[in-house]
Amino acid sequence: MPVVFVIGTAGSGKSLFTAALSDWLKMNKQDTAVVNLDPGALKLPYSPDVDVRNYVDATDIMEKYGLGPNGAAIMAADLIADEIENLTRDINEAHADMVIVDTPGQMELFAFRASGPYIVSELTKEPKALIYLFDAVFSANPFNYVSNMFLSAAVYNRFFQPQLHLLSKTDLLPKKDVGQIVEWSGNPHALEDAITSKVEESKRIFSQNMMRAIWQLGLQFHLTPVSAKTNDDLIAVNTILERILMQGEKYTT
Repeated sequence: MPVVFVIGTAGSGKSLFTAALSDWLKMNKQDTAVVNLDPGALKLPYSPDVDVRNYVDATDIMEKYGLGPNGAAIMAADLIADEIENLTRDINEAHADMVIVDTPGQMELFAFRASGPYIVSELTKEPKALIYLFDAVFSANPFNYVSNMFLSAAVYNRFFQPQLHLLSKTDLLPKKDVGQIVEWSGNPHALEDAITSKVEESKRIFSQNMMRAIWQLGLQFHLTPVSAKTNDDLIAVNTILERILMQGEKYTT
């Protein structure tokens, strides 16, 4: 029962992608459970099989402790760690072949607090992987793309789990632009050329140095383009996950 955590900046399409991947796996006869790990979610595009709001609800925390939305979100992020045993029990009781975890909308609350790595480590002892979503619209600018590279590297540094990188919401861009971003992800020379030609001088050197530092660390972010609206390339995502988590075997036992 491998577990996949979907992570990305606010607005990158985590919940929609979670719903699309779950539906696609189920259509392909994979028994899939979906976990909502966002205690502040008001509306979800899927029906969660396991819902953290049964144990930690941001709205209830606001009322109980007189906190605003940000304070409640921070407190909720830490309280989730205390519910690991309950969440693990609920996941095990789902008896799924594959578990997809939709993480909180504000990535920093999950990735950059002490509770986040603890949750990933302790939420079952099954094989795990992270999916990091690069928002296609945001990443179309090379300066923004390098910023996303840096965030993705920081997330990897926090969790040290196998990490798959996807270019999300590709239906919102022309295919030419999608292809260009994908090329940047595999060809540092193409990215450097884009930075030189498109990034203003005050930001150019910073972007180039940041890009080179990430590549020198041996971190590579080859992007697979996906769309939760059209289901484009979900088969490729599934193949990569099977390779990472199951050594190429199917999830179904």
